[in-house]
Amino acid sequence: MASLILLLAMFVLLWVLLIRPQRNRQQKQQQLLSSVEPGDEILTVGGLYGIVRDIDEEDDLIVEIAEGIQVRVARRAVGGVVKPDEEDEDVDEELDADEAAEHEDRVVDSEDSVSEAAPEDTRALDHR
Repeated sequence: MASLILLLAMFVLLWVLLIRPQRNRQQKQQQLLSSVEPGDEILTVGGLYGIVRDIDEEDDLIVEIAEGIQVRVARRAVGGVVKPDEEDEDVDEELDADEAAEHEDRVVDSEDSVSEAAPEDTRALDHR
């Protein structure tokens, strides 16, 4: 009887730690795939970023990966939907002319950072 309870407890632990989280991940992935619409920026499992332009009759996605270059991608190859970076756009808009000039002053010009050549130490040359 004790071994049956132990076996049952092991199965419940296995279900809680492995099976249930995997089902949740699969369900979230299915929801993500079904919610992809034209205009969304996606990342494929192969690492390509693109914008969904259309969905064809076979439920594949027509994705524009560069201007004028469109590829057909299986819906199941979508790894994620990329969220737009609204914060970066807001920061760029808030940067006015005074701040831009101040920012340019902080940029180090590579020619300014090169120092004059130091005089050669003749003692170091003698030790060759």
